[in-house]
Amino acid sequence: MLFKTSFWIRFSVFNLLLVALLGLLMRYKIGFEFPLLDQKSLQHSHSHFAFAGWVSHTLMTLIISFLQRHDLKNNIAFKKYNSILIGNLICSYVMLFSFIIQGYGAVSITFSTLSIFVSYWFAYVFFKDCKLIDTNSIAKKWFKAALFFNVISSLGTFALAFMMATKNIHQNEYLASIYFYLHFQYNGWFFFACMGLLLDYLKVTTSANRIYSRSFIGLFWSCIAGYFLSTLWLDLPLWIYSITAISAVVQVVVWFFLFTTIIKEHKSIFINLPDYLKYLVVFISLALIVKFLLQLGSTVPAVSELAFGFRPIVIAYLHLILLAIISLFLLFYVYANNFIAINKRTILGLILFSKGVILNEVVLGIQGVASLSYTLIPYVNEVLFGIAILLFTSILLVTFYTKKI
Repeated sequence: MLFKTSFWIRFSVFNLLLVALLGLLMRYKIGFEFPLLDQKSLQHSHSHFAFAGWVSHTLMTLIISFLQRHDLKNNIAFKKYNSILIGNLICSYVMLFSFIIQGYGAVSITFSTLSIFVSYWFAYVFFKDCKLIDTNSIAKKWFKAALFFNVISSLGTFALAFMMATKNIHQNEYLASIYFYLHFQYNGWFFFACMGLLLDYLKVTTSANRIYSRSFIGLFWSCIAGYFLSTLWLDLPLWIYSITAISAVVQVVVWFFLFTTIIKEHKSIFINLPDYLKYLVVFISLALIVKFLLQLGSTVPAVSELAFGFRPIVIAYLHLILLAIISLFLLFYVYANNFIAINKRTILGLILFSKGVILNEVVLGIQGVASLSYTLIPYVNEVLFGIAILLFTSILLVTFYTKKI
C-alpha cells in the first residue's frame, strides 16, 4: 500500500480546527456561564489532542514523507506507517472525547497510555528503516534526536501516573514531572523534528557548513540541561543552576550562528517563495528569537519564580511555542511542499491565524504583567474570547476551502 502524505495531512488540518474549537469553548467558559462542560476536562482534552492529534500526527506524517522521498531503492514497506498513524488517530480521538466526558478516567488514561506506546512504535520503526535509506541529508540525525526526546518525555507522564496510583502526590514533584514532559515535547520532539524538516527542505547535507553539525550538538545537549529552566523555582544546587544558565546562553549563541548561516546560504530559496510564505518565515523567525531570549531571561531565579507563579505568563509562553512557532511552521512546510492545495481563501485564513496568534500573545502578556501587581484588566476574558473566535474562524477557512479544492 502506498503512503499518501496529502491524505494524512488533511486529517492534520481538520485536527487543528478541533484544537481551535476546544480553545474557543474554554475561553467561552472563562468569560461566560456554560455549566454543561467541566473546564479542567476541556483543558485536558485540548492539550492531549493538540499534542497527539495535531502536532505529533503531522510530524510523524512529514517524517514518513522524508523516508519516502529518500527511499530510492524501494527498500521500505510503508504499509506499517499507515497502521501507526491510524493507531495514533484512534488514540487521539478517544482522548478528545473521553477527557471531556470523564476527565482523568479509565478510558482517557488507557488511551493516553496507548498513544505513548504508539510513539514508541513509530520511533522503533523509523530507526530501523533509517538504515535502509542511502542519504547524506543532515535531517536524519535531527529526526532521531526528536524521537529520542519524544520517548524520554513519557517518563514525566509515567511519574505522574505513579503518583496518582499511589496517591502520594507532592506539589514540587508533581510540577517537575509535568514540566519534564512539556519541556521534552516542546523543546525536544517538536523543535528537533521541525528543524529536521527545515534542513531537509533546504537540502542541507552532512558535508555542508560545519555550523549545522555543531549546532545540532550544542542544541541537543543544551536541550537536556535546559529542562532545569523549568524547575528553577526549586532549591537547586549551584552546579545544576550554573549548567542550566550556560545551556540557555549556548542556545541563544548557537541559534544566532545557525540562523545567520541559513539566511546567508539559502537566501535565494526564501526570496523565491510566495509572499504569504515569506511572511510566515519572518513571523516564525521572530517568534523563535523571542523564545530563546525568554529562556535566557528565565535564568534569573526571581524572574523564573514570578513567571511560573502566574498562569497567564505560562499560557502565553506555551502558546508562543505551540502556535507561533510549531503550528505556523508546520502549516508553512505543508504549503511550501504542496502537500495540499492553496487558494486566496486559505491564504487569508493563514494570515488571520497569525494575526490571532499575535493578539493572543499580546493580551496574555499584558494580563500576565498586570497579574504581577495583582491588577485586574477589565474585559480581558471577553477580549481573549474574541481572539479565540478569530483563531477558530481562520482555521475554519483553511479547513473548509482545503476540502473544497
